[in-house]
Amino acid sequence: METLYTVLAIAACILLFSFAIFIHEFGHFLVARWRGLRVEAFSIGFGPVLWRKVFRGVEWRLSAIPFGGYVAIPDVDPEGTAKAQGTDSAPADKPVGKQATPVDSILVAVAGPMGNIVLAVVLAFVLAAIPGARFGELPTLIGEVPDEGPAHEAGMQAGDRVLSVGGVPVRTWTEMQTEIQISGGKPTVFKVDRAGGEATLTLTPKRDEVSGAYYILAFSTTNNVRAAAWMPSRNPLKQLQWDTMSIVRVLKALMTPKESKAAAQALGGPVMIAEGLYRQVRNDVWDAFGFLRFLCVNLAILNLLPIPVLDGSIVMFSLFTLIFKRPPNEKFVGILTQVFMYLLIAAMLFLVYRDTLRSWRIHHATPATEESKSK
Repeated sequence: METLYTVLAIAACILLFSFAIFIHEFGHFLVARWRGLRVEAFSIGFGPVLWRKVFRGVEWRLSAIPFGGYVAIPDVDPEGTAKAQGTDSAPADKPVGKQATPVDSILVAVAGPMGNIVLAVVLAFVLAAIPGARFGELPTLIGEVPDEGPAHEAGMQAGDRVLSVGGVPVRTWTEMQTEIQISGGKPTVFKVDRAGGEATLTLTPKRDEVSGAYYILAFSTTNNVRAAAWMPSRNPLKQLQWDTMSIVRVLKALMTPKESKAAAQALGGPVMIAEGLYRQVRNDVWDAFGFLRFLCVNLAILNLLPIPVLDGSIVMFSLFTLIFKRPPNEKFVGILTQVFMYLLIAAMLFLVYRDTLRSWRIHHATPATEESKSK
């Protein structure tokens, strides 16, 4: 029976993640069709095509590498279309119909992320209406401080409420953990509320050798709060705000020199995302949909970054054309696209390797190590 549950959970993870990708690409597809542009292919996944079917002039594909997808629209992104399909250059034949304008390109590019946002909004409101869904966040109230560890050494006490970490205000346990990871194991100032007064402590988080996460060895007190992963509030707008600010905080850390290294080390790739989704599916189906909502907001924001091969680069190049009344140099755009495509593939492979190694260490850790890594 356990094997059956595992297989069903894995199947559910694949369906949920594929659905998020499908909605993103379907947004591109719908707007491209609305604007009268040619669509060559619609693929869930990259790489070798496992299944294909031509329907109404579009080749629908299921490809081997499931960490994404693409809609091949040559007039909007000829270089990206060619690279996504594994060809060396854009198709030589030009469409007979309408040529894409910069406005067309911007609308098509933005439609993918907007598809994810729409799905996230729908999920937030649906989850808010589910009576059995768990909501709530752990406060930063310290319930227990073991005798050994950074928290005890710095003088943290049970009953302290953490107000800020490294100068960044924190309201919840999740926010506090995020700042601890970003600290990168450096001495960090914690401001705490202690019996109505304010105390300042300097802690040096330690790094767990198994998971690679930093910890201070202090336990929370639930205070009768039904905390749930990815479900901070029953209010849909607060759910979406939490999703947005979480990814914005990580992006800010990546662009801040003193935080960038630790933030990069804490980043997770496809394996970590898959494991997170799997845990939520096994734990609580509504938590899984909360994770999907969080993932959709992340996909939308990341894809709007002005980085070649992402949707944001199409917006950037199209705005250049509108402002300067001429398109950017095709050769320059082609080189940038190729370079960033290889960089993206290399980054994904590295994250897959690092996440897989981390996952192997965690699953083969001794019980004592497993206990310590969660603190």
